[in-house]
Amino acid sequence: QLQLVESGGGLVQAGGSLRLSCVASGRGFDLYVMGWFRQALGKEREFVAAVSANGERQYYVDSVKGRFTISRDSSQNTVFLQMNSLTPEDTAKYYCARAMTGWSRYIPEPPRLEREYANWGQGTQVTVSS
Repeated sequence: QLQLVESGGGLVQAGGSLRLSCVASGRGFDLYVMGWFRQALGKEREFVAAVSANGERQYYVDSVKGRFTISRDSSQNTVFLQMNSLTPEDTAKYYCARAMTGWSRYIPEPPRLEREYANWGQGTQVTVSS
């Protein structure tokens, strides 16, 4: 089991940047695909990005490609989400979670559904002003 704590959210102007962190405690961090999701007010939670267990693969939803970068640091048990060129449409609460399925050459599609993830953090709010 992992416990996940997100941080790094805040208020930023359109065009600005934020770096979210998700620190994991517990065993097995290096074994899991990790993902970021977001939920805007009144909307369903949506997938944003995933990183493979070894950090070599990344996958993004189309709306953030070229602007967001997901990475992980095993020495810190931390997953990051670097967000650049933010727009008001990025305003949401951002959550990290660990996948319950794998992602490798044998499982070529990354987990992107909410039901494929567990151990959700409490979230961190990102607000982008126009």
